[in-house]
Amino acid sequence: MSQVVATRSIQTTLPSSGSTHDRAQKLLKPSTFASKVFQQNGSKSSKLVFRSSHISARKSASVEVVPVSPEDDPKIEEHLQRLREVQPFGDASNRIWSKPTVKRKTKIVCTIGPSTDTKEMIWKLAEAGMNVARLNMSHGDHASHQKVIDLVKEYNAQSKDNVIAIMIDTKGPEVRSGDLPQPINLTTGQEFTFTIQRGVGTADCVSVNYDDFVNDVAEGDTILVDGGMMSFMVKSKTENLVKCEVVDGGELKSRRHLNVRGKSATLPSITEKDWDDIKFGVDNKVDFYAVSFVKDAEVVHELKKYLKSCDADIHVIVKIESADSIPNLHSIITASDGAMVARGDLGAELPIEEVPLLQEEIINLCRSMGKAVIVATNMLESMIVHPTPTRAEVSDIAIAVREGSDGIMLSGETAHGKFPLKAVKVMHTVALRTEATIQGGQMPLNIGQVFKNHMSEMFAYHATIMSNTLGTSTVVFTRTGFMAILLSHYRPTGTIFAFTDEKRVQQRLALYQGVCPVYMEFSDDSEETFRRALDFLQKQGMVKLGEEVALVQSGRQPIWRFQSTHNIQVRKVE
Repeated sequence: MSQVVATRSIQTTLPSSGSTHDRAQKLLKPSTFASKVFQQNGSKSSKLVFRSSHISARKSASVEVVPVSPEDDPKIEEHLQRLREVQPFGDASNRIWSKPTVKRKTKIVCTIGPSTDTKEMIWKLAEAGMNVARLNMSHGDHASHQKVIDLVKEYNAQSKDNVIAIMIDTKGPEVRSGDLPQPINLTTGQEFTFTIQRGVGTADCVSVNYDDFVNDVAEGDTILVDGGMMSFMVKSKTENLVKCEVVDGGELKSRRHLNVRGKSATLPSITEKDWDDIKFGVDNKVDFYAVSFVKDAEVVHELKKYLKSCDADIHVIVKIESADSIPNLHSIITASDGAMVARGDLGAELPIEEVPLLQEEIINLCRSMGKAVIVATNMLESMIVHPTPTRAEVSDIAIAVREGSDGIMLSGETAHGKFPLKAVKVMHTVALRTEATIQGGQMPLNIGQVFKNHMSEMFAYHATIMSNTLGTSTVVFTRTGFMAILLSHYRPTGTIFAFTDEKRVQQRLALYQGVCPVYMEFSDDSEETFRRALDFLQKQGMVKLGEEVALVQSGRQPIWRFQSTHNIQVRKVE
């Protein structure tokens, strides 16, 4: 029996070129949840056996180095064959709608609305693949949102092996047109006027709810309705009026969202309504805030200061959706806990051809800084009214998964669409199939720079290398979620089983790529806790007898170890 232990006085190195690590990378496509079929192994308790492993650190006994050995070769071929034989789409008769047999790593955020705000639908969404329930504060009232929060909490209390996080998405400083007695049909070349006077709604003029609208626009600007469904060219303006020419006509309805191409409204990112909604979230102990139209880091600091004063453990996700946010992207994401690529308004305020480039840039930046990232807007827009997606939408999901997004989001598809469950199943299946094609061990060159002062970063990196080389899942025990999040951003090919004795941490970890959070009471005896954890995983069909797992003990808050001692073990379930 041997155990690998490292202290802060020890520096480790990766194997050099031509080492067993390189050989492993060439030979092995690790067996992961994207290439395994869950099997129930009965109630037999898990027996733990150490397998020796090498991390170039002080050892309690001599260690044999066997990341890949001749006797492992049959296992490698077995893993590869299993990957080839996995059929995530099911049989040909029902294809994309089949219940998958493997675990998806990219998380799905579902917006809850009139189509899905019942107990039955929330349960079905969770079974179909929802990981985060999003409440859009632009719609509904606190009573309707309270109902959804209570239902999600009820689900979490009843579920043994799944958990749903709760996200509140603030409305933000939206500029909207006023009420109309009936929709207006506008044609190209027609003159039309916007006014800051309240209560105007005629065939050729409508009011705007923003007093500085006249000051924010200039002659020659393009005004977009609902992200570009209609567009107007500003021809002239007076003290109260903005006179335009219709460029792209259509049907103008009441309370439509307005953008000015290339400009952001000079409004505060957090409005009075938003502060009421934020307090509502604090009272209900939600897991995330998605803050709309963040222009600079000061907004995030202000919100975090307020949350600290309330002793609220809620993470802040910034929505990148305004032109003003792009120059401040680095400082905004640094101040936050993650970002959402809100492509709707982003594509309205900036040229649409910039959106995919910014999406990739934001994902890479978040990953390099150890932050969560969600891709949102129009991912399955056609499924609001149609039962199948366009092929372009399928490709859009696959691209977000391949770029490394933690989460992918559904908005109107699940809030008020006709086929919410089918939309989740499509997203689930496309993500699952795409993940099965991603080669393991690929990480951004500068990932983890934000963690460089922590010994934990080194152990997360080496645990990832070990997991990828041996084809194992990773088990971590955490009270803050720090180590599980750090491991997630290194993207090991195996699942990260994060055991925690904090319900709030379990729910928060539901957003992070590859993390399967499990709530379990910890005992004072580490070995007893390890045994119970692996026994749970075996009974749930998540690991099998004879399978190896990498067990990591590191992070900011020690559990069963000294502050200066970190270790990685490889254990076999027998």
